[in-house]
Amino acid sequence: MPNTLTVGQLIRQLQTTDPELPVYLGVNPDWPYAHHIARVVALTEAERGAVYLAEDGQAGVLPPAVRTELTWA
Repeated sequence: MPNTLTVGQLIRQLQTTDPELPVYLGVNPDWPYAHHIARVVALTEAERGAVYLAEDGQAGVLPPAVRTELTWA
């Protein structure tokens, strides 16, 4: 089962990153493409609370360095 990244963990990981950088979503290690993120949707229901990132089209192939870091190479 995959590990779930929490909002707090994501914020901590991004705190030292340039806030002007674009954000992409890496999808599928068999077809390693980057995708644009359109929207962030947060559900606050007690049982099903979660944050979802909506995909907004393909941005191209993930760079080799990213695939290596994700162990998708």
